[in-house]
Amino acid sequence: MKIKSIDVIPIYPRLAKRYADRKVDMYGIDARTVFRITTDEGIVGYGDQRVRPWGQPDPSVVEPLIGRNPFDFLNSGQSHPGALTCALYDVMGKFLDVPAHRLMGEKRRDAVPVAAWTRPASPEHFRDEIKRAAVQGYRIFKAHTSVHHDVFEQTRLAAEVAPDGFQIHYDFNHNRTLAAVVPIIAELERNHPIVGYIEDPMVKTDLDGWRNLRQQTRLPIIMHGTPLGGMQEMIHGLADIYMIGGSMADTLATGFAFGKANIQVLLQFEGGTLGKAMAMHMASVLPTHTAHSINLDDQYEEDITTSTIPVIEGSSPVPSGPGLGYEVDEGALSRLASQQLVERPRHVGVLHMPDGHTYYGPSYVSPSAVTGKEEGTLRGFRSEIWEEDDTSDFEQIYQRVQREGVFVAQ
Repeated sequence: MKIKSIDVIPIYPRLAKRYADRKVDMYGIDARTVFRITTDEGIVGYGDQRVRPWGQPDPSVVEPLIGRNPFDFLNSGQSHPGALTCALYDVMGKFLDVPAHRLMGEKRRDAVPVAAWTRPASPEHFRDEIKRAAVQGYRIFKAHTSVHHDVFEQTRLAAEVAPDGFQIHYDFNHNRTLAAVVPIIAELERNHPIVGYIEDPMVKTDLDGWRNLRQQTRLPIIMHGTPLGGMQEMIHGLADIYMIGGSMADTLATGFAFGKANIQVLLQFEGGTLGKAMAMHMASVLPTHTAHSINLDDQYEEDITTSTIPVIEGSSPVPSGPGLGYEVDEGALSRLASQQLVERPRHVGVLHMPDGHTYYGPSYVSPSAVTGKEEGTLRGFRSEIWEEDDTSDFEQIYQRVQREGVFVAQ
């Protein structure tokens, strides 16, 4: 079997309807890439991943694979785009009539815990996202904290609507000092039991800080990536859970190594149904992937597959069909490829400070920038986006921030 052709297809699926008033926040999430591999035996495989709006892969990336046997890339250490790796495993699994996980290792579980997701959101939007995720069957929600929103107010409102046992996985953006982050995490742990995980609480070069933090909290600490290679992080005891990735060979090797050490891992594969299917296959063979998988299939109103992956009691089943286990609707693929990226509307950022001052800026105004304080150490502020509304007030403020940048209202 040889690879006859590979199509690189940008697609722009519509985002979920709940994001209609969050176009600025959600900009770029609708940019994805599909790889379609066709072999000389007529087998067609597909892969999908989210990309940055400016990051669609160069079609030339596939040229070295043309004419090759897909099995030349089984568990490969080559750094192909994730969607291309998905398509290769889809083809190989279909050729052998086996699910993709059979090509990766021994299946350890039939379902994988999964997390819902959204971009940083106001406390009210965050509350609504927690509510919809629970209705959709999720029991874990991953969200980045943000300098623009009060994490304690977000958490308080989330707890009002979350069912018993629901957990938030906060990504702290690896941007704080130990002195700033310890009291934040201590208060979340003490007063907000809905918080279940903390990812990247401080800069990754602060090895002593990571170790010290682990000694001061019972919350599981997640490290996204292993900048020292994995083994050094493990030896130094920097985290409780490691988010792993990279090439297929690296991901599997690292995942199996952490399994030998009895340390949890998790995967984050951003895309639609096909990307999530790939993550389910990989997670099913990693011995300690008993933490959740993070995917973005809950972000979209439409997809290229004929069905989607269900969420049942917080987990999704590992696909059992050949390859990735999901069929692609070529008509839907063509339609989504014909759509365009949703552009940001004209907007103004508005920051209301606790002392009564209001700041305006070209986009979100950072309270850290105007106070000098680290993210999470300031309370009582509120940030919002004012989208163009055809009023003279908007136009006046918009033109001023374009000229002057951030200013404080008098």
